[in-house]
Amino acid sequence: MSGQDDTLRAARRRVRRRNSSLLILAAGMLAFGLAAGALYFFLRPTTLQIAVGPAGSEDVKIVQAFAQAFAHDGSAVRLKPVATQGSAESIALFAANKVDLAVARGDLNLPASAESVAILRKNVVVLWAPSGAKGKRSTGSKVKSIDDLAGHKVGVIGSTQANVTLLRVILTESGVNPDKVAVSQFSVKQIAELARDPSLDAYMAVGPLDSKITAEAIAATAAARGEPRFLPIDVSEAIAQKHPLYESEEIAGSIFSSSPARPEDKVETVSVNHLLIAQHALDDATVGALVRQLFTMRLQVARDVPSASKIEKPDTDKDAALPAHQGAAAYIDGNERTFLEKYSDYIWGGILLLSGLGSAIAWLRHYMKRDEREQYIAHRDNLLALISKVRGAETPEALEAMMSEADDLLREALDCYDDGAIEEGDLAVIGLTLEQFHHAVADRRAVLGGDRPGLPRMRAG
Repeated sequence: MSGQDDTLRAARRRVRRRNSSLLILAAGMLAFGLAAGALYFFLRPTTLQIAVGPAGSEDVKIVQAFAQAFAHDGSAVRLKPVATQGSAESIALFAANKVDLAVARGDLNLPASAESVAILRKNVVVLWAPSGAKGKRSTGSKVKSIDDLAGHKVGVIGSTQANVTLLRVILTESGVNPDKVAVSQFSVKQIAELARDPSLDAYMAVGPLDSKITAEAIAATAAARGEPRFLPIDVSEAIAQKHPLYESEEIAGSIFSSSPARPEDKVETVSVNHLLIAQHALDDATVGALVRQLFTMRLQVARDVPSASKIEKPDTDKDAALPAHQGAAAYIDGNERTFLEKYSDYIWGGILLLSGLGSAIAWLRHYMKRDEREQYIAHRDNLLALISKVRGAETPEALEAMMSEADDLLREALDCYDDGAIEEGDLAVIGLTLEQFHHAVADRRAVLGGDRPGLPRMRAG
């Protein structure tokens, strides 16, 4: 029966060990899965929705080109264009938090949550008046400067109200009552009608200096009503001081045409930035990565969309009219924090947590094995007690029985060690006790008359 009991105990211990191994394997697989999931979460690309329009515009071409470049390069930040009818709809979607980014002019009614990420281009104001075609003196205009615009009519290219508002600011700062200047707006597809309209005494366009629309409008009015007379905005510095959304600029000579020179000399004017804006709540690291990608791939994208080369960094001064997003400012000013700088507190916290968790697991394991450890202590004490009994043994048979009992105690102690209930130091104590036990057996044999043939002799493991 004792042999059967030993076999059953051994089988139960094997089952427990196998279950423990499976549990450790499952815990390892769970930890690996959690680590892989966390790694995927942190390394997966971030996709930002950007409102831009209208369809076919230069803004849409730039955004689409960057979106394709980011996707092809496997960048950390991707762009998903959301088509709109124009800036008004783009800003409406942005204000409703339906998009992360938007493309809009800086002088529009932007929501308080808007912060600049990049300047896509500078839109300059071009004002000119027809000088009159040869042989047709009636086609000319008496307007020679902005001061002469009172009582006359200006044709403004573009259907946005922002252009009219900008014209009124220019007139007011130039000392001209804007209510005495008539305005007629023409879409970008109505350049021919603009040039043929004899009621117009001056023209205004707002766009980049290399704008085909502005160049075509100047050429069309020149063909219909004579060479353009460009009107300088002499108060551009004052406008920039009073209205921070506008800046003072110069139009270089011959920029619209070299033969004939249009204009013949540089012309003072004002400009307004065309911006990429982001939500204030957008993650700083994400915006910083986006700005880095924009300026890293700017020249690459410019091969297909030349206007991409004009992208500039926003003003990072705290008193800027439209503040730069903190993530963009950190990249531009070189103040980006490294991964360790941003997450050092979390890393150390994780290390402390893991250390505490490891200590808790060790204590729990020790607590769960408390019965086996108590059993080991009992075996050790029993083995010590056997040493005393050996010295009082009267027959070799009694010694043999005690040695068999010591074998059982050793086997139980080894099982405790295998189960993790005791450490190597505890096992060393058992070895030392067994050594003393064998010395006692050897001494008692000598007293009883010497070794008996065939009597087993145990050795410490």
